[in-house]
Amino acid sequence: MNLVSVCSGWLSTDTPATRTQARLGATYRLVRRLFRHPLGLAGMVLVGIMVLVALLAPWLPLVDPVAQALGERLLPPSTQHWLGTDTLGRDLFSRVVYGARPTLAIVAMVLLASVPVGLLIGAAAGLWGGWLDAVLMRLADVFMAFPRLILAIAVAATLSSGLWTAVIAIALTGWPPYARVARAEVAALRSAEFIQAAKALGVSRLRLLLRHALPLCLPSAVVRAALDAPGIVLIVSGLGFLGLGLPPPSPEWGAMVAEGRAIVFEAWWVSTLPGLMILLLSLGFNFLGDAMRDVVDPGVR
Repeated sequence: MNLVSVCSGWLSTDTPATRTQARLGATYRLVRRLFRHPLGLAGMVLVGIMVLVALLAPWLPLVDPVAQALGERLLPPSTQHWLGTDTLGRDLFSRVVYGARPTLAIVAMVLLASVPVGLLIGAAAGLWGGWLDAVLMRLADVFMAFPRLILAIAVAATLSSGLWTAVIAIALTGWPPYARVARAEVAALRSAEFIQAAKALGVSRLRLLLRHALPLCLPSAVVRAALDAPGIVLIVSGLGFLGLGLPPPSPEWGAMVAEGRAIVFEAWWVSTLPGLMILLLSLGFNFLGDAMRDVVDPGVR
C-alpha cells in the first residue's frame, strides 16, 4: 500500500455508500499492515498500555497521588510503595500513573488543534496560490524561525500555569510543519486532471478545498502527527521541569524529574522513574510513526 492507494480510497466519488466503503477498506488495510510491522506493533503496545492505564487511573486501587506522609519521605521501592516515595512522602507509583493523564491529554489536544489548522492553511495556499500562498507561507516561516521549545516557554511564561496554557503554548508553534507539507502536496497536484475537471464543473473553491485537496494531505498528516507526538511529550515535560506546566501538587512527569534532580544520588527513584516513563512514551510514538511512514509510503525505506 502506498500514498496513492490510500488517497484513492478516500477520493472515491461514486456514491456516499461507495465512498464510505472505500474509506473503511483503505483504513482496514492500513491498520492490518501496521499490526504486521514489528516497530508498529511495539509502538502500539507501548502507547496503548499508557493510554489504557491513564484512562483507568481513577478506578485503579491507587493511593491518592497528592496525599502527603512526611513520616514516609524518600522510601525506596518496596512491596508497600512499588516505586518508592518522594520528598513529601507521596506514593511515586500513583503519581507516575496519574502523571500520564495530563501528558497524554496535552498531546491529544495539541494535535487536534494544530493538525487541522495546518492542513487548512497549507492546502489553501497550495490550491489557490498567488498572494494568499505568499502571505500564509511567510506567516508559517515566522513561526518556524523560532525554536519550538523557546517559543512555548515564552508563551507559557506570559500566561498563568495550567493545562490550557501548555496546550496553547505548544499548539501555536505546531501548525507550520503541517502547513508546509500540505502546501507542497496540493501545489504539486494543482494542475491535475481531477482538479481541473472539478473546476470545469463549477465546484466552489471551498468544496474544492475540503472535498478534493484536504484528503490528499491526510495520510502524510497522520504520519507526521505520530512523529510529532514525541516532541510534544518532551516539550510538555520541559515546561513542567521549568515550573511552567501544571501547578503543584498536580502529578506531572517533568515536575517530578525536577523535584528529584537535587537528590538523584541519595534517592535515584524520585527522578529516574518519571524520566523513564517520558522515554518509553516518546519511544512508543516514534516506533508508531516510523511504522506508519513505512506502511503509507514504502518508498521511503
